[in-house]
Amino acid sequence: MDALGTRADKPLARVAKRLSPSFFLRAQYLYLTGHLLHLKRPVRYTEKLQWLRLYGYPNDPLAVKLAGRRGLREYARELGLSDYLVPSFGIFPSYEDIPFEELPEAYVLKATHASGFNQVVPPGSDRESAIQEGKERFAKYLSTDYGKLTLEPHYSPIAPEIIAEKYLGEGTDLPPEYKIHVFNGKARNLYLVTGRGKDIRYDQLLIDWTPFPESQFNGWKASDKVPPRPREMDEMARLAELLAKPFPFVRVDFFLAKGKIYLNEMTFTPAKGTLRFDKDVADFIQSGWLDISDYQKKIEDSLRKSQASTREE
Repeated sequence: MDALGTRADKPLARVAKRLSPSFFLRAQYLYLTGHLLHLKRPVRYTEKLQWLRLYGYPNDPLAVKLAGRRGLREYARELGLSDYLVPSFGIFPSYEDIPFEELPEAYVLKATHASGFNQVVPPGSDRESAIQEGKERFAKYLSTDYGKLTLEPHYSPIAPEIIAEKYLGEGTDLPPEYKIHVFNGKARNLYLVTGRGKDIRYDQLLIDWTPFPESQFNGWKASDKVPPRPREMDEMARLAELLAKPFPFVRVDFFLAKGKIYLNEMTFTPAKGTLRFDKDVADFIQSGWLDISDYQKKIEDSLRKSQASTREE
């Protein structure tokens, strides 16, 4: 459910988003978090995410590029991080362009312009059924403006394509995912996702692996026992900080499969910034890590220059 008790893709929500994005944001934020939204002087972490969501990242060309899977892969190569990319079988403009006869038994398809628009085909899947299911899924995915759907405008300029990637799981078990939050260039905390597709669990941790249960949100369940800290954690934190350097905040997601690190995606406004924490203090703790003042000035100066240039023309 979304603002005003309606789903984000329902007619009333679509009209509200189009006529007044800031009104929709305020209503959605209140409905999902229970708090009033202060956009002019954001105090909470989640409020700062709302400013970045509506005004910051949509006006940052690099953020727009890295929100997309093709752009992130290009950027990773520019930084010399090609070895951390999930092996790909290609990026295709339409589902019909995918050479399924050349794909292995197990594979993963992902829309390049969105988050969560995926199809995981594990070993042992019925080939024809998987192809038909994917055709139906991606007909919807590629025709959806994800930025308009979620009111995360930085997604809208990204060309909708499909990337086919190597399946990283073992059997039907998917690898753990490490979602590292980088605030003003420093990796501060993360959550670990395990059991995806079976008994999914989310463990909230500080970057030194100290539990951070206050930041559990939206009713998600943690593991009965926190998994051990992987020896690759320091390297993942280093990579996250390198990739996130140009931004005040971004979450950088990695898979860890058979001891190898794979970059998955960069998420600039996690859960659209509408997180309802188990403990409200987590919103303020993370806000203390996040200073957006310099970035606000940078974006506002850039917009003024752009508007002045347009008037001159």
